[in-house]
Amino acid sequence: MSMGVYIEPLARAVNALSKLPGVGGKSALRLAYHIIDMDPAQVRELCEAITAAKEEIHYCSVCGNFCQGGVCPVCADTRRDRSVICVVRDPRDVMSMERMHDFSGVYHVLHGTISPMNGIGPEDIRIRELLARLDGVREVIIATNPDVEGDATAMYIARLIKPLGIKVTRIAHGIPIGGDLEYIDEVTLSRAMAGRREM
Repeated sequence: MSMGVYIEPLARAVNALSKLPGVGGKSALRLAYHIIDMDPAQVRELCEAITAAKEEIHYCSVCGNFCQGGVCPVCADTRRDRSVICVVRDPRDVMSMERMHDFSGVYHVLHGTISPMNGIGPEDIRIRELLARLDGVREVIIATNPDVEGDATAMYIARLIKPLGIKVTRIAHGIPIGGDLEYIDEVTLSRAMAGRREM
């Protein structure tokens, strides 16, 4: 999209907005037009909210989740079962897990997965911090994505933790509820078959 036809402030806004993930040139232009049409107080509120989020949100000193202070709400909750740790890739995964309202343990956020192709090794993600939290832990649930990097990370962590006598499990992967077998890829179908259970 040529910026030559836009006045400079609009071109700058479109350029900045198009750097956001999932926002292409047309979406950035639509957002820029919307912002220009907004009431000045609403624009200030938007700017202040973005600035506050950037300045006030940090990583939990215990698990690595998003938090406003030193410790996230999950780690601060004394009702959580600290003997079960669910390992996830990033804070968005914590939010997804919490939406199911079914997990009463705590989390550990790796902030990435092992990916030799991208130059990310075990020392580049929060595995050392996980190992330091294992005192009194009876189970580590690995909930990384079911892709090459997620599987490699899960295997690496399992090899480190299993010899310590701690149960290591991996979340099940398979056919989604309402899915049609004819549209399911072979890897997903194979995992679903391997993870079958008695009825």
